[in-house]
Amino acid sequence: MYRYSLLLFVLLGAASQAHAQTKADALFDELSHDFGSVPRGHSLTHYFRVVNNTKEPVRIANVRVSCGQCSHARALQMNLQPGQETAILAEMFTNRFIGVKTITIFVQFDRPRFEEVRLLILANSRDDVTFTPDTIAFGHVKRGTTAEGKMTLSFLGGGAIEITELKSESNYVQPTVTKIPRSSGETVFEISAKLRDDTPAGKWYTDLWLKTNHPAMPKLRVPVTVEVEAALSVSPSTISLGQVKAGVESDHHVMIRGVRPFRIVGIEGADNQLRVRPTNNESKLAHVLTVTLNPRDLGELTRKIRVQTDLKTNGDIEFNAHAKVVP
Repeated sequence: MYRYSLLLFVLLGAASQAHAQTKADALFDELSHDFGSVPRGHSLTHYFRVVNNTKEPVRIANVRVSCGQCSHARALQMNLQPGQETAILAEMFTNRFIGVKTITIFVQFDRPRFEEVRLLILANSRDDVTFTPDTIAFGHVKRGTTAEGKMTLSFLGGGAIEITELKSESNYVQPTVTKIPRSSGETVFEISAKLRDDTPAGKWYTDLWLKTNHPAMPKLRVPVTVEVEAALSVSPSTISLGQVKAGVESDHHVMIRGVRPFRIVGIEGADNQLRVRPTNNESKLAHVLTVTLNPRDLGELTRKIRVQTDLKTNGDIEFNAHAKVVP
């Protein structure tokens, strides 16, 4: 009888857990995120990706958190058509708690049906560890160049604390750790990170994860900010000319800048109504292109111009020209 009751209890628990799973759970890449051990006072941010992988419109009706004083969450977009995606922005404020804190984020959907998804965020806010500075930020990095960032990680109190493993979530960020001799009562490490020269352009975020032999904080997160300038930039990216008269020729200028000197080797997309020519064939950091408009056909005139350079990586760039040709 006891074995039957125990089996019934286990089956009921499994059924309850299965019932708790909703179809909306499948819209998320993940349902929980652990920030690990962090210095007290840091603001932590994580994006839960949401993808409408159904054939119906989806609407997020409400987002709330179990601890309003120590966290905040919101949807970046409420309505999703099939195939669209957004994210739930989750934040934890570690100055509002100490020790381990788990927060539940309740995401309610009312289309195509009412469902609720529960997301979890977890952090261990510590007074005995500090980061200087708070994050590794590479600043503005030119595409195709390397960069290095550093931070100091300090453990207060006694004990032989060691970092047993250091990993980066991104292959473009290559970290190393060095122990720095200090006086008794403090254990200090320098965390260095190098950015590969083939890192994609744009601003993005990643994390370094450290494992330690400290039982109270076995895992620490170091946030990293990366901002890489594109190999080429164009200004303006669109020449909007408004209404122009047919047969009236006019010149306009576009500037292309590079992270290193370059030559223009080709131009595609021009024709007898819109011509593009560089100033010269020299290798330099910036080129001014002359765009000559000589419209003949009435109506909308739209051209996409592709400029080819001798840069080996990301060496092409495009700009657009638009005008309405009137008599």
